[in-house]
Amino acid sequence: MNIINKVTIRHLKENKRRSLVTIIGVIISVAMITAVATLGVSFLDLMIRQDINTNGEWHVRYKDVTADQVKAIKQDSETKELSLTSDAYALLEGSNNDNKPYLYFKNYNKTGMEQFPIEVSDGRLPENENEIAISEAIESNAEVTYKIGDQLTVDLGERLHKTEGTQLTQTHSLERLDETVNEELTITETKKVTVVGTIERPEWEPTWSPGYTVIGYVDETSLSESDTIDALVVLQKVKGSLFEHSKNLADSLGIETVQYNSDLLRYYGVTKNDQLRATLFSLTGIIMGIIIIGSIALIYNAFGISVSERARHLGMLSSVGATKKQKRNSVFFEGAVIGIISIPIGILAGLAGIGVTFLFINKYLQGAIGVSENLELVVTPSSLLVACGVSILTIFISTYIPAKKASKITAIDAIRQTHDIKLSRKSVKTSKFVRKLFGMEAEIGLKNVKRNKKRYLATVFSLVISIVLFLTVNFFTDNLKKSLEMSQDDLQYDIRINSSSLSREELESYTKLDHVTNSSIIEATQFEALISMDEIPAQLKEDIETNGYALEDGKLAYYIELHALDQESFNAYAKQVGVEANDFNQQDTPTGIVIDQTTYENYATGKLIESKTIETKVGNKIDLLTSETGEMEENEQPERELVGSVQIGALTDIVPMGIYPGSLGSLNIIVPESTLDQLGVSQMEVFTSVYLNSTDPMATQTAIEDRKETNISTYNIYQRRQQEEQMILLMSVFTYGFITLISLISVANIFNTISTSISLRKREFAMLRSVGMTPKGFNKMINYESIFYGVKALAYGLPISVLVMIAIHVSIGNTFEYGFQLPWMSILFVVVMIFLIVGSAMLYSISKIKKENIIDSLKQENI
Repeated sequence: MNIINKVTIRHLKENKRRSLVTIIGVIISVAMITAVATLGVSFLDLMIRQDINTNGEWHVRYKDVTADQVKAIKQDSETKELSLTSDAYALLEGSNNDNKPYLYFKNYNKTGMEQFPIEVSDGRLPENENEIAISEAIESNAEVTYKIGDQLTVDLGERLHKTEGTQLTQTHSLERLDETVNEELTITETKKVTVVGTIERPEWEPTWSPGYTVIGYVDETSLSESDTIDALVVLQKVKGSLFEHSKNLADSLGIETVQYNSDLLRYYGVTKNDQLRATLFSLTGIIMGIIIIGSIALIYNAFGISVSERARHLGMLSSVGATKKQKRNSVFFEGAVIGIISIPIGILAGLAGIGVTFLFINKYLQGAIGVSENLELVVTPSSLLVACGVSILTIFISTYIPAKKASKITAIDAIRQTHDIKLSRKSVKTSKFVRKLFGMEAEIGLKNVKRNKKRYLATVFSLVISIVLFLTVNFFTDNLKKSLEMSQDDLQYDIRINSSSLSREELESYTKLDHVTNSSIIEATQFEALISMDEIPAQLKEDIETNGYALEDGKLAYYIELHALDQESFNAYAKQVGVEANDFNQQDTPTGIVIDQTTYENYATGKLIESKTIETKVGNKIDLLTSETGEMEENEQPERELVGSVQIGALTDIVPMGIYPGSLGSLNIIVPESTLDQLGVSQMEVFTSVYLNSTDPMATQTAIEDRKETNISTYNIYQRRQQEEQMILLMSVFTYGFITLISLISVANIFNTISTSISLRKREFAMLRSVGMTPKGFNKMINYESIFYGVKALAYGLPISVLVMIAIHVSIGNTFEYGFQLPWMSILFVVVMIFLIVGSAMLYSISKIKKENIIDSLKQENI
């Protein structure tokens, strides 16, 4: 080690406080980058594992492939695992459940049984084509008992719709026309099988599906030339080229249909949707840019705020003969020493912080419905390399600029530090208004700010970066959550019961079943309404111009769905909307609540768009019309008859339980049940549904099925709703964890910068106290300085944050389109917290300085 480096080490040791503060600044910066990268990677890993645990692992599906095509797919260089699957239906003899009369054979090869979530409750899974494992729901629900070892002879085939001739799957409930079954089973083969085990009802079997799952075995070696089967591929590496590769492979083998596991692939960051890809890349770029800029600012502040101290040291080296190169190398060596100490500690601190955070989060996740996986700390080489690379580059920039500047000034100027503070009357001149309004202490505080301009700007810059980090990340996470909610169906119930023949009183008995916690009975009927162009939203006007919709007297025919809620449900809904329910019951004119906002998908662009359904006002009326159905000439207007009018009593975006937001060109109007009588709607014109929430949806469904009603249809969407709530829960964990992390880093950044700045002004404060400034006056001066810091930081930070928010909104607009809204509560929170944090940091730093002796502070040169 040469003499210059030895002197640099000695200087670092002598200036322990400044060196420690610089090291802490670099540690915080490295920890921030490491923690954010690790949080993102770990969250995506959780989403991948949760999806695989629920739906099985596969990336590409090749439909209806032959034995030769299976061999070719298996030999493909990109194929890691190959699962084979087929399905069929057979009648379940003796079933007590008329809505579920089939056995649904889901057959897999050995790999498929390992790749898909199948829970064995007794016995084992099949190992050859003559063995099956049956769902335990067959006994508990259909009341048909099979034991391990029983042999069955089954006629296998496919379900076909009788009138439409289309093939039906497990996602189609039993088709009925009035009270008769409107589907048939076409038999393709007869098979004799042995029961070797029982399984829990699989996640992929909807409760309303007409078949109980039976797991069978696929022996790929016994496939004949005429047999076809589905091939599910797990790829060696998930990357964007998989779409082109699989398409080319399918074309070369003559395979007609290729499907992709879009949900799982999206968590890998791979999507076929160009709009979504653009959104993902642009958002990632913006957020990483914000984090890297914040990191650079934090490290640069740690070095830059003490430039005066380093410049003086370099001047002393110059006075004893050090060359420009040696002075630059001295600063680079100092940066290297700090980096060698700080970077490893920062990485470990970031990983440890995230690890501890996950321990707390996992305790919460374990109690969450539908979440079976825990957050695990996932460390990737790329995240560590990014953290190290950005930190090294930032340290180099932070040390190079002051070193180059110091090398150009004379030794005398460097030692005297005349380059740091160049005063003139103009540079420290303040307005007389400040002194008159706030007093002498405020004027001195403002002069101090102007005199220590570099330190002041460094502190303000740090505050601005903290404001931008918090507001933009908060805006990003809120919009991410909103985008997720837009893509979900907003299901608010567990079970839906439909019937066209049971009376309201008969359906009401289902709301009194055990475990039911909340219920709603809705009678729905359809009308039309002619809406004038000035009430049509902008998005629909564009569609009218693009597609040339036919207008009637300059008005557009809207599809109106009138939903009559039972009185108790309507009262609760009105309270939720913020209106009086009695105002809708005591009107001479029927009055309803109009849902004036919806989310729809633009299939041309793939965007999800949030839009108004109608531009109208409370008090306006909507005329309800019916039209004659029958053959009409081209361009002939249908004959319409006025049924009545509904007055708009409220406009809202809140949707009651059981009702889906309408698409563009349609309206949902919510009314109390008495409104149907006011309009003269007969019972024959309404479609009645019961919506239930239950503490045990499966037990409630069993109770419904025990009634053996054949003229109702039941849809248990508990599992689907559970998955959507699970997604929102996991996203909330990620978003609020992200915000908390950024907030803590921002606060640490502000405290670090201000405490360093105050420590460097010890001699200045000692001088003020030595000439008679009282403790009260000193506190007032510091308070005013805090205000100056806060105001200046907000003046720059808020506009920059708004610009970044707009960039994020534009980026998300590639896939999700909705109005831009400033997060006013977050902005108010930031304004209050900036002044609290700056004031706290200033008072904390000053409290330490006040305890020191004035003479010692005046003599002290190191911090």
